[in-house]
Amino acid sequence: MPTDNIDRLLSAYRWMQLTRTLDEAIRTLWLTGKGVGGTFNQRGHEAISVGAAMCLQPDDLVAPMHRDLGAFLVRGITPRRIMAQQLGRATGVSGGRDANIHGCGDLDFGVIGFISHLPQSLPVAVGAAMAFRHRHEPRVALTFTGDGGAITGLFSESLNLAALDRAPVVIVVEENQYAYSTPIATHSANVDIAARARATGVEAIDIDGNDIEAVLTNVTAAVGSARDGEGPTVVVAHTMRMLGHAIHDGAEYVPAELLTDWERRDPVDAIRATLEVAGHPVDQLDEIDSSTLATVDDAVEFALASPWPDPSTVESGVWA
Repeated sequence: MPTDNIDRLLSAYRWMQLTRTLDEAIRTLWLTGKGVGGTFNQRGHEAISVGAAMCLQPDDLVAPMHRDLGAFLVRGITPRRIMAQQLGRATGVSGGRDANIHGCGDLDFGVIGFISHLPQSLPVAVGAAMAFRHRHEPRVALTFTGDGGAITGLFSESLNLAALDRAPVVIVVEENQYAYSTPIATHSANVDIAARARATGVEAIDIDGNDIEAVLTNVTAAVGSARDGEGPTVVVAHTMRMLGHAIHDGAEYVPAELLTDWERRDPVDAIRATLEVAGHPVDQLDEIDSSTLATVDDAVEFALASPWPDPSTVESGVWA
């Protein structure tokens, strides 16, 4: 494997391991009663969020959703700020205005805050992309939604507008089998999301969302196409949501054999195996794991020691 490919995969492994470890620490805090509000788990989605974000340039914009922790990290929002955000502390991204990934945006890093209902971030990203095109700026907007969001009217309307304007936007659909507790075959008469996207005049492809190399290759191509003025692309990344919709959801409705099958395709395990087969020293990979754990431990300590927001600042940042 060429050295530049190894270096890119190694970088992806660092980000994916950080995403997994930080996410597990957040879940542990909630299960031990230290969490505030709700939280969402990313397990199984690491290759999608990390890989897609790695394909962007610094001036591009990304609008992640609640299972895209890796995108926030890759763009530069630190584990400390994310953990403080999750715990509702003043040092969090929203200054304690929220207690989970909702509202976790920072335009200094090109991150548009997540809008809770799906796919409401999509028209925002399309609008940003349209602005880039009309200002002749070589920038791209990228956003995410799920298979449930892909059956809404707003999904089709946004794609139609993006196609009409040839907006430089990439839409990643995380097809993770369930829209909350509803399997895709139950909520969609046509489960071929890419085909439905093409019907609106948008290019669309299907990829293995657990394969980081597939994500990097295909999203890089989609971003390049958008930047070159060739219009939007929908990337349907097939994966599995390995835990419930949120911390309160035990996901008893998911067949155990389905989870067992997807566990064998775990994206973090898969990228590590790829690096080992390519000859990357195991002890260096172990060092990444250890360093990542130390970073996350530091983030937890920082967040727990951070102050709660000052009640006198409650009106700060309120626009209407």
